[in-house]
Formats: sequence, C-alpha cells, structure tokens
Amino acid sequence: MVAVDAGPIVALFDKSDDYHTICHEVIKSLRLPLTTTLPALTEAFHLLSFSWQLQDALWEFVAGGNLMVYNLDTSLFRECRKLMQKYRDLPMDFADASLVAVSDKENIRTVFTLDKDFKVYRKKNKKHFKLLPREF
Repeated sequence: MVAVDAGPIVALFDKSDDYHTICHEVIKSLRLPLTTTLPALTEAFHLLSFSWQLQDALWEFVAGGNLMVYNLDTSLFRECRKLMQKYRDLPMDFADASLVAVSDKENIRTVFTLDKDFKVYRKKNKKHFKLLPREF
C-alpha cells in the first residue's frame, strides 16, 4: 500500500505542474488504490481551486476507487498533534501529520510525495519512509 500526499495528487491533474510528467510515470507503476487522508485530500482540492474542471477530475478519480481516503479517529488526531509538536521546527502541517500517523497505524512504508520534509519524518520504529518519486 502507498500513501499519497497532496502534491502528487495536484501534479497528476494539473498539466502545468512541473512534476506532472514524473507523477504520471510513478502512478503507472503503482497498484491502485492509493491511500490518503482527508486533510491531504482537502489540501489537494484547495490547490486545484483555480479550476473547477480539475477539481471535478479529482472527484472522478476518487469516485472511481483510485484513492482510498482514510478517516481519522480520536487516537489519530492525538497522534497528529504529537507529530506536529515533535516536528514544529519544520513546521509539520496537519496533512503531513495525518499521513505519518496513518502510515504508522497501517504499517505503510512508502509515501508518494513531493515534500522534502518526508526525508526528515520517521515512523514510530525510527525507520525512514521509502519515498516516491525516487528522483525527488
């Protein structure tokens, strides 16, 4: 299973994004559905707010079963807060914290992201995430 951050989601739909081509190459190599969180998906919709057509294409992608949106419960909200406190010097945003927390809970090791902060974030077992795209 692969967790996906907002950046690659936006790049997949926005052809003017610098990472559009590489994100398409990565997604072709992955098994769908990808996993994300509501905060990361909300960020993607916000970043695509300049085009209702792109937002609608994202809706179609989600409705087509290509993106599993993980619900956060109270324990994951608490974990997000701890993570945001731990990485406050970066600082860590809520979307990133939610992806790290869900990845820990579901034992997800691979994150599809364009955010260099994921090179710093660690799982509870202190291990690094495997990041996609590899060239990033």
